[in-house]
Amino acid sequence: MLKNKRILLIVSGGIAAVKVPDLIRRLSERGAHVRCILTESGAQFVTPMSLAALSGDKVFQNLFSLTDEREMGHIRLSREADVVLVAPATANIMAKMAHGLTDDLATTALLATNKPVMIAPSMNVMMWNNPATRSNVATLQKRDVHVVGPGAGDLACGEVGDGRMAEVADIVAALEAFFETRKKSGPLSGYRALVTSGPTIEPIDPVRYIANRSSGKQGHAIATALSDLGAEVSLISGPTKETDPERLYVTRIETAEQMLKACQNALPVDIAVCAAAVADWRIADAASQKLKKDDGGAPSLALIENPDILATLSAGVDNRPALVIGFAAETEDVIAQATAKRERKGCDWIVANDVSNGFGGDKNTVHLVTTAGVESWPTMQKREVAARLATQIADHMRQQK
Repeated sequence: MLKNKRILLIVSGGIAAVKVPDLIRRLSERGAHVRCILTESGAQFVTPMSLAALSGDKVFQNLFSLTDEREMGHIRLSREADVVLVAPATANIMAKMAHGLTDDLATTALLATNKPVMIAPSMNVMMWNNPATRSNVATLQKRDVHVVGPGAGDLACGEVGDGRMAEVADIVAALEAFFETRKKSGPLSGYRALVTSGPTIEPIDPVRYIANRSSGKQGHAIATALSDLGAEVSLISGPTKETDPERLYVTRIETAEQMLKACQNALPVDIAVCAAAVADWRIADAASQKLKKDDGGAPSLALIENPDILATLSAGVDNRPALVIGFAAETEDVIAQATAKRERKGCDWIVANDVSNGFGGDKNTVHLVTTAGVESWPTMQKREVAARLATQIADHMRQQK
């Protein structure tokens, strides 16, 4: 249940933090990828170096680290996980969670996340039984925060009673039970999907760019449809007017190179749907300043090929998705062009559509090209195309089990 699951572990300041290294070790043994946020008080009990060594990843501490915010950011950090686990969860951090207070990286990430949250409370028995704490715990449970423990026993303060953080084995078991439950809730539950959407834009100078007319409506609809069937979806989108779907981790990019990097960062996934209209070319040497008109006429722009995202994902050795789907927007010989593209790119399926009348409408007429042949679908609303494609994806993944 924990293999390839991404766990964001928030370590707050309690003596039970000394159990965290063992927790990370046990989770890693089961194939989970653990990334840690360590609070200032948590660092009084365990060191960043020890957590980094055991997790194999950087430990994040400072909300205002400019490097971290540029490369990772608390929004991305909070959403690039399958579950957020707070262990130990002190009375202080639970109170902040209940009241939406954010004064450090940990609490900001918790407020920003759209992923499930699990807490393992740890504190003195009187603190645990205090009406304020009981009210805060009740509030969190109403918001579907999963609570593991606490247990009863000898406490670090010398007293005896409830407040002891759940044992490492119990926390691991709770995580496994959580993912087991989710697996049963939808045909794509337990699967991770990547969807690209919209256009890419390639700068000529700080003012002008090369782009296309893709609206992103179809890609966004597909991402939503996959999520509705239970998949964990990462949506990577170029500039569009479409709103970010709920429950999804959305990465906004501009260029093809940025989209490729974002796709690679999202791996491993089980399903990749490349619905974005990626610009085939970019300017070889984009100007750093606005190009000016002069008597010499229009400037000569040298073009070079952009990276081929669909072919790159299809050719992956270690991280190739089990199902890679591309799109072929054509203006003539749609099925023949799409069939040739599927073979050339090495993907599993191609969704072909005729864009001779342009991008941007609410309807689509598509042909699904697979190794089994071609299915021509009637003209439908794009959300209906997305729902039908998601259902076929779910059927295919079930058959491959």
